[in-house]
Amino acid sequence: MNKGVNRRTLGANILRMGFILVALVVVLFPYLWVLLSSLKSPAQLNRPSELLFEPILDNWSAVLTAEIPQNFLNSLFVGGATVAISLLVGTPAAYAIGRHRAGGRLTRFGILTSELMPPAVLVVPLFVIAFFLQINGSLLAVAASHLTFVLPVVTWFLIGFLEAVPHELEEQALVDGYGRFAAFRKVVLPQVLPGVAAAGIFGFVLSWNDLFFALILAGGQTKTLPVAIAGYNTFRGVELGEMSVAILVAVVPVLVLSFFVQKRLVRGIGGGGLKY
Repeated sequence: MNKGVNRRTLGANILRMGFILVALVVVLFPYLWVLLSSLKSPAQLNRPSELLFEPILDNWSAVLTAEIPQNFLNSLFVGGATVAISLLVGTPAAYAIGRHRAGGRLTRFGILTSELMPPAVLVVPLFVIAFFLQINGSLLAVAASHLTFVLPVVTWFLIGFLEAVPHELEEQALVDGYGRFAAFRKVVLPQVLPGVAAAGIFGFVLSWNDLFFALILAGGQTKTLPVAIAGYNTFRGVELGEMSVAILVAVVPVLVLSFFVQKRLVRGIGGGGLKY
């Protein structure tokens, strides 16, 4: 009997490891392919199935000495500004919705309506506003446009974390003489700082990956990284080697950040819809 059970357990473990191995290959293969492409010459890129070749660093040298570092900094500034404003506004909003049911169910789900609209609906009004404010072609205009989709998601993300904080902690702070805002700042907020960090990283990734708003609202010197990557699709064809380097430059920071907060990302995305 035990031998039969052990065999079934062994078979299940082998099957599980097989599925994990297949998943790893599917997930990691595109990154490996892009890495290999970044080390190939134009002639070698015409033979994509060739895995044995002499690697070169010409593509890396061309990209890292061009505008990509500046584009990287532009994306970093836009993402940082967007996340800072989103957390500053979204955290109190999530507190009001999650802890005090402000606005009820309609408010909770209404904050996500902007995610249902195509970006093309918003880009023309945003462009007109930026033109009249004389900030068109600037990073400020791009950051403002990113708030239209990052702020609602960050707010939704934080609702679940704030709801998980025991009400007794806040009530005790009120009894001890704290005001509502002081109780939020000194008692509730420290309990959800890991969630705030995860929400910030999630919002940063959304801003970092945006192409549409940045393509229309940014200028020549204020191009973000996704716009610069799209620029390698030229009238001469796709400069695949240099594009592969730029893709790796864009992907690595996001992968590193996502790795450290993956558990809280899942919890935060699902937590906003609970308790209703």
